[in-house]
Amino acid sequence: MTGCSNSSLAAEHRSKAFSSEVGTGSREENASKQSESSVLIYQNRSLGSITGRTATGGMAQPTFFEQPPSSTLADIAALTQARLVDASRGGQQVRGLASLDEAGPMHLTFFDNLKYAGQLASTKAGACLVNERFEASVPAHVAVLRAVHPFREFVKIARALHSDALRPQSWFGNAGIAPSAVIDPSAHLEDGVIVDPLAVIGPKVEIGAGTVIGSGAVIGANVRIGRDCNVGARSAIQFALLGNNVLIHPGCSIGQDGYGFVFFGPDGHLKVPQTGRVLIQNDVEIGAGTTIDRGSLRDTVIGEGTKIDNQVQIGHNVTIGRHCLLAAQIGLAGSLTIGDNVALGAKVGINNHLRIGDGAQVTAMSGVKDDIPAGGRWGGFFAKPTRQWFKEIVALERLVRDGTAGPKGEGRE
Repeated sequence: MTGCSNSSLAAEHRSKAFSSEVGTGSREENASKQSESSVLIYQNRSLGSITGRTATGGMAQPTFFEQPPSSTLADIAALTQARLVDASRGGQQVRGLASLDEAGPMHLTFFDNLKYAGQLASTKAGACLVNERFEASVPAHVAVLRAVHPFREFVKIARALHSDALRPQSWFGNAGIAPSAVIDPSAHLEDGVIVDPLAVIGPKVEIGAGTVIGSGAVIGANVRIGRDCNVGARSAIQFALLGNNVLIHPGCSIGQDGYGFVFFGPDGHLKVPQTGRVLIQNDVEIGAGTTIDRGSLRDTVIGEGTKIDNQVQIGHNVTIGRHCLLAAQIGLAGSLTIGDNVALGAKVGINNHLRIGDGAQVTAMSGVKDDIPAGGRWGGFFAKPTRQWFKEIVALERLVRDGTAGPKGEGRE
């Protein structure tokens, strides 16, 4: 990293007054005032009533994110690939986004799942993104925005209206280095780095411009962190090199020893030195509480654009390709090689020294003990091709149902 310099900016503490006004009218009345109030409303389903997010006599509760300016349906259609079916409603105002069951006349919602057909029929929304095949099911009072992929277009709008929710900022409104942060004199921080209170940055660390280091985070010696990154509060990073636009959520541990021992020797379990690193490429996101061990002889690598959910364990020497998706509570044993564009469901466990081919998908809660070829669709415990797995499940269920689970009728009720 070049052009780095020590920053000694004192943090400017900025306070913002929270609105104490709470909507007390109907959802429809309050929705029309959202541009003037930071307090959202919600429906108390157990009581069937509409209330503000404040108990009687209690304190006002902020919504945390900026309320977007109002838009027209014509604006929204122009932003997306959706078509406003009734062009005469192009001037209709939209002041927020909501789910089908919570939307009011000033909200935009979407529908793309028949499971929620009942909510679509009763929605109070002002407008709805919907595929053409479900268009006839939309109530007459709801403006229709026709889209091939309604949810994708809804997300596009949400990203435009709520850009402040896409990337964490300083929890304390810091614009520079908090006075209580501890930064080694040999560390190099480019201009525009934000360091929150009680963070610790070690010797010879380099951090790129636009990066935010959260409160209580610890960055070990010689670590490199690129530009426009976020390191969440209480995260610990050592023996690691991070690219640009890496988002690490709170409570992650990156670069600690891998689980390497020579087991059951005459003197017990002999620890193997772990002298590799963790390499995290550009545009990676790592969920809260995830742990990534450094390599032993080779590096642990997380490929560009990969998105990792919360509480995932990645063992030493693992190589994960580009643009992979790892859901929560996955466990990856050491020395795995995972190709590009692989999707692993929640709680998948994969044994060590295996290869998972490009584009493979593994069903949630599967246990993988064999290599998976490129494009494979596997699931089960132990995992196998999904067609085979489903056939075995059906056959087993038939055996139990027919009372032929054992030679002497074992298994019959």
